[in-house]
Amino acid sequence: MGDYTIETATSEVTAMKTRSGVRAKRQTRAKRMAASRPLSRNQAEGKRAPRTNFGRSRRNVRKVMPDLRPFWRAGQLAGNQFREDADNLNKHASDTWQVHAANLPEQISYESALQAGRAFVQGYAKSSGYLPEIVPLPLRHVAAAVVCACNEESTLGQVLVQLGRLPLRDIVVVLNGTTDNSLERVLEQPGITLVYEPERAGHDVGRALGAKMTDAESVLFVDGDMVIPAEQLAPFLFAIDRGQDVALNDLTSLLPPFAKQDEVSRIKAYLNHTLGRRDLGSNSMTAVPHALSRRMIQAVKPASLVVPPKAQMLAIKQGLKVSAPCQVDVIRSNRLRAGNTGSGNDVARLILGDHLEALASWMGTSEHALRTNLPSRAEVAYRRNVR
Repeated sequence: MGDYTIETATSEVTAMKTRSGVRAKRQTRAKRMAASRPLSRNQAEGKRAPRTNFGRSRRNVRKVMPDLRPFWRAGQLAGNQFREDADNLNKHASDTWQVHAANLPEQISYESALQAGRAFVQGYAKSSGYLPEIVPLPLRHVAAAVVCACNEESTLGQVLVQLGRLPLRDIVVVLNGTTDNSLERVLEQPGITLVYEPERAGHDVGRALGAKMTDAESVLFVDGDMVIPAEQLAPFLFAIDRGQDVALNDLTSLLPPFAKQDEVSRIKAYLNHTLGRRDLGSNSMTAVPHALSRRMIQAVKPASLVVPPKAQMLAIKQGLKVSAPCQVDVIRSNRLRAGNTGSGNDVARLILGDHLEALASWMGTSEHALRTNLPSRAEVAYRRNVR
């Protein structure tokens, strides 16, 4: 009996070692296969993929992952209809894609939606012989973009080129106080709605004006001095199209620890904390890109966009959906000017004042009004020092 037990145990140990060796070989083979795969463009350049918060668990993504073959075939049919004398290849591809995008599930993730769009574009290119320069973003509602610029002739043209790759019905450019050739750069691009103000009005006023120039359901806001690839702008529009009212740029992970933050980042976080939205961190409508729904613009009135933190406060107060779905690093790419560098610069003071105005407006409402029987500073000091 004892010998039988020992022999059995010995054979089990041998079997375990064999299985372990097979598993190790499989892992080694998997590593070799992974190493042989070509690197993605982001991996090859040492870059991270654009960060979004649309990701779901792998299990949930599989549930809503569409069958890509019908979209590839739809793109192939659409490409057969394209003629070389057509006015605009990108417009034709984008318009036909939006028709087929209506077949996507309503709860589809951002990544899955883009995969379906890319399959359509590949089929389109296969049959037409031309590769459309578009971001195949499936939108259920009309979208627009507002660009604010002042003396941005070196970048404004490329900003408009990237916006042209998105499924936008309107692109509104607000030029204010321009003394360079920015106006010529705008006129070179077709299909632009131009708002020209000879005097310097500022980006915030420009956004309020631009929001009134379109009735689109989703409005994306960018500045003319930052060329942001269309792929990084698309998630903001997708978030609004799928039910959000305010889609902020998530800059939280780019900021230093609180002790090392500047006064602007701290007051942004303080406002959100006061409004009961600590989850938003220092994310604010003062930063671009961001996107708004028509419902939000109508609820807070376009004029409130002149003071972005106040508009954000009003949106939260009215129970609208405010989130920060994705990240675009505009901190390192922000153009340095005399007015936005150095401690206590003009831009910093303006942003601080805007947030203080938002806080004052919030505290002045009936449900958050300050108590009139607050103790005086002298009384506070007396109570603190009494023994």
